[in-house]
Amino acid sequence: MQAVTQSLSDGLGAILGALPALIGAIIILVIGFIIAKVLQGIVTRVLQGMGFEGWMESGGIKQFFDRSQTNQTPLSILGKLVFWLVFFIAITMAVDTLGISAISDVLAQFIAYIPQIIAAILILVLATLLANFVAGIVRGATGSNVAGSVAQYGIIVFAAFAALTQLGIAPELIAPTFLILLGAVALAAAIAFGLGGQGVARQIVEDGYEKSDEAKQQIQQQQQNQQQQSEQQSDSSESAEGDGQKLESRRLRREY
Repeated sequence: MQAVTQSLSDGLGAILGALPALIGAIIILVIGFIIAKVLQGIVTRVLQGMGFEGWMESGGIKQFFDRSQTNQTPLSILGKLVFWLVFFIAITMAVDTLGISAISDVLAQFIAYIPQIIAAILILVLATLLANFVAGIVRGATGSNVAGSVAQYGIIVFAAFAALTQLGIAPELIAPTFLILLGAVALAAAIAFGLGGQGVARQIVEDGYEKSDEAKQQIQQQQQNQQQQSEQQSDSSESAEGDGQKLESRRLRREY
């Protein structure tokens, strides 16, 4: 009986001893939840005022979400990321308050990894905006949707490899794979331009021959004009000399 009483007493003492830490963890979670919600609202309103949704629409990211038939928007997802980032920090602090070192260490490592995740997301978002912008320029300059799509997806693939490198996911495999894909794309582009550019090259050569013939004809015409002008000048000079000789002979006859 005494042993049972002692066990109950020890258990109650342990609970009472852990109660302050438990209350502290709950308070941390409540405060963290409130702060996370407030920051989510602030970030959402600030981005709305800056025209963030317009950027996403012009960059083609909003259209991607529309095609995926999801109720989420880029702005709402970004707001939720802010919320969970702040609240996750609060969870880590609460677990650390409870003294559960194993869980707190894992959460701390994940928090240290969050900046790399954010950097990878920014790389993908900015690369998508840049890819859509460059694709529009290429389509407008060349009039080819294929060339625009190649430029667009080339930038996105490059950004995807950069994001994976930022996350540190299998870097020993990413670099060789990227080089292989880059070489394949370059070879395919060279073959495509080589086959598709035969007509263009032929047209360039023909235009060059036509221009050279036109230049040759212009030079010959100029030479003929110069020759005619010189002949006219010589004829006029000869006629002037003949008139002078006639006048001189008339003067001499009058004197005699």
